[in-house]
Amino acid sequence: MDEAVPSFEGLLPPNLESVIAGWIHDDMPSFDVGGLVVGSDTKEAKLLMKSSGVFAGKPFFTKVFQMLDCKVEWEEIAVEGNNIEISEKVVFATVTGPVNKILQGERTALNTLSRCSGVATLSREAADIAKNLGWNGWVAGTRKTTPGFRIVEKYGLLVGGAATHRLDLSQMVMLKDNHIWASGSIEKAVKLARKAAGFSQKIEVECQSLEEALEAAKAGADIVMLDNFTPENLRKDAKTFKEQYPHVIVEASGGITTESMPGFLCPDIDVVSQGKLTQGYSCVDFSLKIVH
Repeated sequence: MDEAVPSFEGLLPPNLESVIAGWIHDDMPSFDVGGLVVGSDTKEAKLLMKSSGVFAGKPFFTKVFQMLDCKVEWEEIAVEGNNIEISEKVVFATVTGPVNKILQGERTALNTLSRCSGVATLSREAADIAKNLGWNGWVAGTRKTTPGFRIVEKYGLLVGGAATHRLDLSQMVMLKDNHIWASGSIEKAVKLARKAAGFSQKIEVECQSLEEALEAAKAGADIVMLDNFTPENLRKDAKTFKEQYPHVIVEASGGITTESMPGFLCPDIDVVSQGKLTQGYSCVDFSLKIVH
Protein backbone atom coordinates (compact mmCIF):
# COMPACT_ATOMS: atom_id res chain seq x y z
CA MET A 1 0.00 0.00 0.00
CA ASP A 2 1.46 3.38 -1.00
CA GLU A 3 2.06 5.91 1.76
CA ALA A 4 -0.58 8.63 1.48
CA VAL A 5 0.59 11.66 -0.49
CA PRO A 6 -0.69 15.06 0.68
CA SER A 7 -2.96 16.93 -1.73
CA PHE A 8 -0.90 19.65 -3.37
CA GLU A 9 -3.73 20.98 -5.57
CA GLY A 10 -4.32 23.84 -3.15
CA LEU A 11 -0.85 25.19 -3.94
CA LEU A 12 -1.74 25.94 -7.55
CA PRO A 13 -2.01 29.66 -8.37
CA PRO A 14 -5.17 31.48 -9.46
CA ASN A 15 -3.62 32.22 -12.87
CA LEU A 16 -3.67 28.51 -13.76
CA GLU A 17 -6.49 29.06 -16.25
CA SER A 18 -4.46 31.64 -18.16
CA VAL A 19 -1.50 29.25 -18.28
CA ILE A 20 -3.67 26.44 -19.64
CA ALA A 21 -5.40 28.81 -22.06
CA GLY A 22 -1.96 29.47 -23.51
CA TRP A 23 -1.37 25.74 -23.96
CA ILE A 24 -4.72 25.29 -25.73
CA HIS A 25 -4.08 28.28 -27.98
CA ASP A 26 -0.62 26.97 -28.81
CA ASP A 27 -2.15 23.68 -30.00
CA MET A 28 -5.07 25.30 -31.85
CA PRO A 29 -4.14 28.82 -33.01
CA SER A 30 -6.58 28.74 -35.93
CA PHE A 31 -9.18 26.42 -37.53
CA ASP A 32 -9.94 22.95 -36.18
CA VAL A 33 -10.94 21.02 -39.30
CA GLY A 34 -11.06 17.73 -37.38
CA GLY A 35 -13.56 19.33 -35.01
CA LEU A 36 -15.77 20.21 -37.97
CA VAL A 37 -15.63 16.58 -39.11
CA VAL A 38 -16.75 15.07 -35.78
CA GLY A 39 -19.37 17.68 -34.85
CA SER A 40 -20.50 18.72 -31.39
CA ASP A 41 -22.70 15.85 -30.18
CA THR A 42 -22.11 14.83 -26.55
CA LYS A 43 -19.80 11.83 -26.26
CA GLU A 44 -17.76 10.00 -23.65
CA ALA A 45 -14.04 9.26 -23.78
CA LYS A 46 -12.07 6.93 -21.53
CA LEU A 47 -8.66 7.91 -20.14
CA LEU A 48 -6.40 4.86 -20.18
CA MET A 49 -3.12 4.45 -18.27
CA LYS A 50 -0.92 2.20 -20.39
CA SER A 51 2.44 2.06 -18.59
CA SER A 52 3.54 1.82 -14.98
CA GLY A 53 4.49 4.84 -12.93
CA VAL A 54 3.48 7.36 -10.29
CA PHE A 55 0.17 8.95 -11.23
CA ALA A 56 0.31 12.77 -11.11
CA GLY A 57 -1.32 15.75 -12.80
CA LYS A 58 -5.06 15.40 -12.15
CA PRO A 59 -5.67 19.13 -11.61
CA PHE A 60 -4.18 20.06 -14.98
CA PHE A 61 -6.02 17.33 -16.88
CA THR A 62 -9.32 18.29 -15.23
CA LYS A 63 -8.85 22.02 -15.82
CA VAL A 64 -8.09 21.58 -19.53
CA PHE A 65 -11.46 19.91 -20.07
CA GLN A 66 -13.38 22.21 -17.74
CA MET A 67 -12.20 25.14 -19.84
CA LEU A 68 -13.55 23.34 -22.92
CA ASP A 69 -16.99 22.74 -21.35
CA CYS A 70 -16.36 19.07 -20.61
CA LYS A 71 -16.69 17.08 -17.40
CA VAL A 72 -14.13 14.65 -15.96
CA GLU A 73 -15.13 11.82 -13.61
CA TRP A 74 -12.21 10.01 -12.00
CA GLU A 75 -12.10 6.32 -11.05
CA GLU A 76 -11.10 5.27 -7.52
CA ILE A 77 -7.72 4.05 -8.75
CA ALA A 78 -6.80 7.56 -9.89
CA VAL A 79 -5.20 8.65 -6.61
CA GLU A 80 -2.56 11.33 -7.02
CA GLY A 81 0.84 9.98 -5.96
CA ASN A 82 0.00 6.26 -6.21
CA ASN A 83 2.65 4.12 -7.86
CA ILE A 84 0.62 2.04 -10.33
CA GLU A 85 1.97 -1.20 -11.81
CA ILE A 86 0.32 -1.75 -15.18
CA SER A 87 0.05 -5.16 -16.86
CA GLU A 88 -2.82 -4.09 -19.11
CA LYS A 89 -4.62 -0.83 -19.92
CA VAL A 90 -6.53 0.60 -16.95
CA VAL A 91 -9.39 3.13 -17.13
CA PHE A 92 -8.61 6.14 -14.94
CA ALA A 93 -11.34 8.61 -15.91
CA THR A 94 -14.28 9.36 -18.17
CA VAL A 95 -14.46 12.67 -20.02
CA THR A 96 -17.94 13.78 -21.16
CA GLY A 97 -18.77 16.69 -23.42
CA PRO A 98 -19.08 17.88 -27.04
CA VAL A 99 -16.92 15.48 -29.03
CA ASN A 100 -15.11 18.30 -30.87
CA LYS A 101 -14.19 19.86 -27.53
CA ILE A 102 -12.96 16.54 -26.13
CA LEU A 103 -10.64 16.17 -29.11
CA GLN A 104 -9.48 19.78 -28.87
CA GLY A 105 -8.28 19.13 -25.32
CA GLU A 106 -7.07 15.57 -25.82
CA ARG A 107 -3.42 16.07 -26.68
CA THR A 108 -2.82 19.00 -24.33
CA ALA A 109 -4.35 17.12 -21.40
CA LEU A 110 -2.49 13.89 -22.18
CA ASN A 111 0.84 15.66 -22.69
CA THR A 112 0.48 17.32 -19.31
CA LEU A 113 -0.55 14.16 -17.49
CA SER A 114 2.15 11.96 -19.01
CA ARG A 115 4.93 14.44 -18.27
CA CYS A 116 3.78 15.27 -14.76
CA SER A 117 3.58 11.55 -14.01
CA GLY A 118 7.04 11.08 -15.52
CA VAL A 119 8.57 13.67 -13.20
CA ALA A 120 6.74 12.16 -10.22
CA THR A 121 7.93 8.66 -11.11
CA LEU A 122 11.61 9.60 -11.34
CA SER A 123 11.31 11.76 -8.21
CA ARG A 124 9.77 8.86 -6.27
CA GLU A 125 12.60 6.59 -7.40
CA ALA A 126 15.24 9.07 -6.19
CA ALA A 127 13.45 9.80 -2.90
CA ASP A 128 13.02 6.08 -2.21
CA ILE A 129 16.72 5.41 -2.79
CA ALA A 130 17.63 8.04 -0.19
CA LYS A 131 15.00 6.79 2.26
CA ASN A 132 16.05 3.14 1.92
CA LEU A 133 19.66 4.08 2.63
CA GLY A 134 18.58 5.80 5.84
CA TRP A 135 19.55 9.30 4.69
CA ASN A 136 17.36 12.05 6.15
CA GLY A 137 18.15 14.98 3.86
CA TRP A 138 16.24 16.46 0.92
CA VAL A 139 16.30 15.11 -2.62
CA ALA A 140 15.53 18.13 -4.80
CA GLY A 141 14.94 19.15 -8.38
CA THR A 142 16.47 22.28 -9.87
CA ARG A 143 15.36 25.26 -11.99
CA LYS A 144 16.08 23.21 -15.13
CA THR A 145 12.42 23.11 -16.13
CA THR A 146 10.66 23.48 -19.47
CA PRO A 147 9.75 27.13 -20.23
CA GLY A 148 5.98 27.56 -19.92
CA PHE A 149 5.67 24.20 -18.19
CA ARG A 150 7.48 24.84 -14.91
CA ILE A 151 4.40 24.63 -12.72
CA VAL A 152 3.61 21.10 -13.91
CA GLU A 153 7.15 19.80 -13.45
CA LYS A 154 7.50 21.43 -10.02
CA TYR A 155 4.14 19.94 -9.02
CA GLY A 156 5.32 16.53 -10.21
CA LEU A 157 8.39 16.79 -7.97
CA LEU A 158 6.18 17.31 -4.92
CA VAL A 159 3.82 14.46 -5.77
CA GLY A 160 6.83 12.18 -6.28
CA GLY A 161 8.26 13.06 -2.89
CA ALA A 162 11.11 15.39 -3.89
CA ALA A 163 11.68 19.02 -2.95
CA THR A 164 11.14 21.67 -5.61
CA HIS A 165 14.32 23.63 -4.76
CA ARG A 166 13.60 27.30 -5.57
CA LEU A 167 10.50 27.67 -7.68
CA ASP A 168 11.83 30.45 -9.90
CA LEU A 169 14.43 33.19 -10.19
CA SER A 170 12.60 35.36 -7.64
CA GLN A 171 12.45 32.74 -4.88
CA MET A 172 15.59 32.42 -2.77
CA VAL A 173 18.84 34.01 -3.94
CA MET A 174 21.28 31.72 -5.71
CA LEU A 175 24.65 33.24 -6.55
CA LYS A 176 26.26 31.09 -9.22
CA ASP A 177 29.73 31.30 -10.77
CA ASN A 178 28.65 33.98 -13.25
CA HIS A 179 27.32 36.18 -10.44
CA ILE A 180 30.58 35.84 -8.53
CA TRP A 181 32.78 36.53 -11.56
CA ALA A 182 30.68 39.55 -12.58
CA SER A 183 30.60 41.07 -9.10
CA GLY A 184 34.25 40.46 -8.24
CA SER A 185 34.14 38.23 -5.16
CA ILE A 186 31.96 35.92 -3.11
CA GLU A 187 32.00 38.28 -0.15
CA LYS A 188 30.94 41.28 -2.22
CA ALA A 189 28.17 39.32 -3.96
CA VAL A 190 26.74 37.92 -0.72
CA LYS A 191 26.77 41.23 1.14
CA LEU A 192 25.08 43.09 -1.71
CA ALA A 193 22.49 40.31 -2.09
CA ARG A 194 21.73 40.49 1.63
CA LYS A 195 20.95 44.21 1.40
CA ALA A 196 18.26 43.46 -1.18
CA ALA A 197 17.02 40.15 0.23
CA GLY A 198 16.89 41.33 3.82
CA PHE A 199 15.92 38.77 6.46
CA SER A 200 13.12 37.09 4.50
CA GLN A 201 15.13 35.25 1.82
CA LYS A 202 17.88 32.69 2.07
CA ILE A 203 21.06 33.18 0.07
CA GLU A 204 22.83 30.22 -1.55
CA VAL A 205 26.27 30.33 -3.13
CA GLU A 206 27.55 27.89 -5.72
CA CYS A 207 31.06 26.85 -4.67
CA GLN A 208 33.78 25.01 -6.56
CA SER A 209 36.00 24.34 -3.53
CA LEU A 210 36.00 24.10 0.25
CA GLU A 211 37.73 27.48 0.39
CA GLU A 212 34.91 29.13 -1.54
CA ALA A 213 32.31 27.49 0.71
CA LEU A 214 34.05 28.80 3.82
CA GLU A 215 34.26 32.28 2.30
CA ALA A 216 30.55 32.20 1.46
CA ALA A 217 29.56 31.11 4.96
CA LYS A 218 31.77 33.75 6.56
CA ALA A 219 30.10 36.40 4.37
CA GLY A 220 26.66 35.31 5.59
CA ALA A 221 25.39 32.71 3.12
CA ASP A 222 22.62 30.44 4.43
CA ILE A 223 23.32 27.61 1.99
CA VAL A 224 26.45 26.52 0.14
CA MET A 225 26.32 24.32 -2.93
CA LEU A 226 29.31 22.04 -3.38
CA ASP A 227 29.16 21.80 -7.15
CA ASN A 228 30.68 19.06 -9.29
CA PHE A 229 32.62 17.44 -6.45
CA THR A 230 33.57 13.78 -6.57
CA PRO A 231 31.83 11.72 -3.87
CA GLU A 232 35.12 11.25 -2.02
CA ASN A 233 36.01 14.95 -1.97
CA LEU A 234 32.42 15.89 -1.18
CA ARG A 235 32.32 13.76 1.94
CA LYS A 236 35.68 15.03 3.17
CA ASP A 237 35.07 18.72 2.47
CA ALA A 238 31.46 18.69 3.73
CA LYS A 239 32.66 17.25 7.04
CA THR A 240 35.34 19.93 7.39
CA PHE A 241 32.83 22.65 6.49
CA LYS A 242 30.16 21.47 8.95
CA GLU A 243 32.70 21.42 11.78
CA GLN A 244 33.05 25.19 11.35
CA TYR A 245 29.53 26.11 10.16
CA PRO A 246 27.08 23.46 11.44
CA HIS A 247 24.09 25.80 10.96
CA VAL A 248 24.71 26.36 7.22
CA ILE A 249 22.86 24.06 4.82
CA VAL A 250 25.12 22.08 2.46
CA GLU A 251 23.82 21.07 -0.95
CA ALA A 252 25.51 18.62 -3.31
CA SER A 253 24.86 19.14 -7.02
CA GLY A 254 26.35 18.79 -10.46
CA GLY A 255 25.77 15.79 -12.73
CA ILE A 256 24.18 13.68 -10.00
CA THR A 257 21.75 10.99 -11.17
CA THR A 258 19.60 8.41 -9.41
CA GLU A 259 22.32 5.86 -10.20
CA SER A 260 25.22 7.87 -8.77
CA MET A 261 23.29 9.55 -5.94
CA PRO A 262 24.06 6.99 -3.19
CA GLY A 263 27.74 7.96 -3.31
CA PHE A 264 26.85 11.55 -2.40
CA LEU A 265 24.65 10.79 0.60
CA CYS A 266 26.31 11.39 3.95
CA PRO A 267 25.43 12.99 7.31
CA ASP A 268 27.11 16.30 6.40
CA ILE A 269 25.05 16.80 3.23
CA ASP A 270 21.56 18.26 3.72
CA VAL A 271 20.35 18.46 0.11
CA VAL A 272 21.15 16.52 -3.05
CA SER A 273 19.77 18.16 -6.19
CA GLN A 274 19.36 16.67 -9.65
CA GLY A 275 18.55 18.54 -12.84
CA LYS A 276 17.64 15.19 -14.34
CA LEU A 277 14.40 15.05 -12.33
CA THR A 278 12.89 17.72 -14.58
CA GLN A 279 15.19 17.40 -17.57
CA GLY A 280 15.72 13.69 -18.11
CA TYR A 281 12.49 11.98 -17.11
CA SER A 282 10.57 9.41 -19.17
CA CYS A 283 6.88 10.02 -19.84
CA VAL A 284 4.17 7.70 -18.53
CA ASP A 285 1.91 6.49 -21.33
CA PHE A 286 -1.78 7.54 -21.37
CA SER A 287 -4.39 7.63 -24.12
CA LEU A 288 -7.94 8.95 -24.50
CA LYS A 289 -10.43 6.90 -26.51
CA ILE A 290 -13.94 7.97 -27.60
CA VAL A 291 -16.55 5.42 -26.62
CA HIS A 292 -18.24 4.01 -29.74
